[in-house]
Amino acid sequence: MESRRLFRISAAAFVAVGLLVTGCSSGSSSSGSSDEGAGSATGSGSVSVDQAALKKFYGQKIKWRACGVAGFQCATMKAPLDYTKPDGKQIDLAVSRKKATGPGKRLGSLLVNPGGPGGSAIGYLQGYAAIGYPAPVRAQYDMAAIDPRGVARSEPIECLTGPEMDAYTQVDQTPDDQAEITRLTGAFKKFADGCEKKSGAILPHVSTVETARDMDIFRAVLGDEKLSYVGASYGTFLGATYAELFPERTGRLVLDGAMDPSLPARELNRDQTAGFETAFQSFAQDCVKQTDCPFDTKSPAEVATRMNAFFKGLDTKPVPTGETRELGESLATTGVIAAMYDESAWPQLREAVAGAMDGDGAALLALADSYYERDSDGSYQNLMFANSAVNCLDLPPAFTGPEEVTKALPSFEKASPVFGKNLAWASLNCAYWPTKATGSPHRIEAKGAAPIVVVGTTRDPATPYKWARSLAEQLSSGTLLTYNGDGHTAYGRGSDCIDTAINTYLLEGTPPTAAKKCS
Repeated sequence: MESRRLFRISAAAFVAVGLLVTGCSSGSSSSGSSDEGAGSATGSGSVSVDQAALKKFYGQKIKWRACGVAGFQCATMKAPLDYTKPDGKQIDLAVSRKKATGPGKRLGSLLVNPGGPGGSAIGYLQGYAAIGYPAPVRAQYDMAAIDPRGVARSEPIECLTGPEMDAYTQVDQTPDDQAEITRLTGAFKKFADGCEKKSGAILPHVSTVETARDMDIFRAVLGDEKLSYVGASYGTFLGATYAELFPERTGRLVLDGAMDPSLPARELNRDQTAGFETAFQSFAQDCVKQTDCPFDTKSPAEVATRMNAFFKGLDTKPVPTGETRELGESLATTGVIAAMYDESAWPQLREAVAGAMDGDGAALLALADSYYERDSDGSYQNLMFANSAVNCLDLPPAFTGPEEVTKALPSFEKASPVFGKNLAWASLNCAYWPTKATGSPHRIEAKGAAPIVVVGTTRDPATPYKWARSLAEQLSSGTLLTYNGDGHTAYGRGSDCIDTAINTYLLEGTPPTAAKKCS
């Protein structure tokens, strides 16, 4: 899928607040390192691995040290860069943990991943999970995380400089003529070329399958017989992939805001486009009830019409922001999309759009910057770089050229009159990727795995609810837990029903009853 595809768990602000939780009763055991295994995956990306050559990785002893963040320990773990060549080059992966606080029986380690792909699991652990998850969970689990290969602290992929990214994010993603199409495809090519030039050695080795294998090494290094894991958004695909590879080592997995691994990139992107439309409709219905709604209408349908007119106006005449960058259509659309991830951002969005309509685009630009993880000094975190690298490796491209996008535009615009054209063209980026995809869409059944809880939110913008239904049906031991609400993911978002069901599963191993629904 493309760089902005789903798991855009949106910037850390939108991500770490709403995503995830998971856990698997792995239990502490010194025998964990004896499972040096190739895994038993039957899906795409499965490769033949020399089990004997992996023993040195499964048996490694890492040196924990203080992180500079109170209560946390950090270390570096080794893994093969290429699992088909385990005696070849190695990669350094950053890991972190916070020991169980007690009281109660220690249940092992609980790994967390906030999604992306490209989100820092360690940043999420230290900034939220290990201090914000329910106290009983933190009391009985060592909270742990590994930054995926190519992400944040684990040999991060780099592609463009800050000024180059500024230019990239402002390119018109709703081209109106051939000249604008040429500029957009040129931007995608420059992005891909930058990634190859700066990170070419690692680009072929950041697939989800490889990251899942890294997680199994980390499980063994931690001394756990089974993996306990909470994954949100893209983290659900990572968790499901782990269960496919290592069903016998799968413990309590919570997959919140689930992806559907059986869908090709184009269908995933179109489904997500519809998901953002669903979220926008909810926003519109709420907006017309608010005194500060900037659209001066009591009709939710008219909100969409006026938002489109707002975007079109910015396409021809950007507004100032108080800095050198102006707010044009592309950045404005990104800012609106960012606010769709969490309904608590809707008041901020109303204010930002009103400001832009009055000629001040600073607030809406700030939302876009949060999505792209742009820092105040003009530099960018590597989220967007890793996002493209993983997505373009995991699935063949949604489109191979502009002609295919043009033909598909009607279906995307039907899925979302507000975002369809933008998201269709954004789906073109993998067409120019320097590394050929190694994965392919396929069902994940994970036969033999312990019960897995799949969580879906009915009006989730980034991972549509039907994906959760599909994944729960695919997994041989999947159980669907439904949250009837808005926003991306459900755990820790204020529903006592959801939180109680997940906490009970993590602590006692009892999954919720089939088809349980919460609000």
